[in-house]
Amino acid sequence: MSSLTARLALLAYLLLATLLHPCLCHAAAAAPAARGAGNWRMDPKAIDQGVAYVLMLLALFVTYIVH
Repeated sequence: MSSLTARLALLAYLLLATLLHPCLCHAAAAAPAARGAGNWRMDPKAIDQGVAYVLMLLALFVTYIVH
C-alpha cells in the first residue's frame, strides 16, 4: 500500500507541475512589467480555469481511489 501511495503522490506532483508550470512562468515574466506600470490586476478567467483544473484532478484521483 505504501508503494501505491508513493506512486499516486508522484503522479499528482508531476501532473500539477505540468499544468501549473506555464502559468507560473507567464506570471513570473509578466510580473515586473505589470508592477512597473502600477495597474496590476488578477485575471478572473485564469483563476477560474486554475480552480477547474484542480477540481478535475481531485475528481480523477477520488474516482481512481474509489474504483
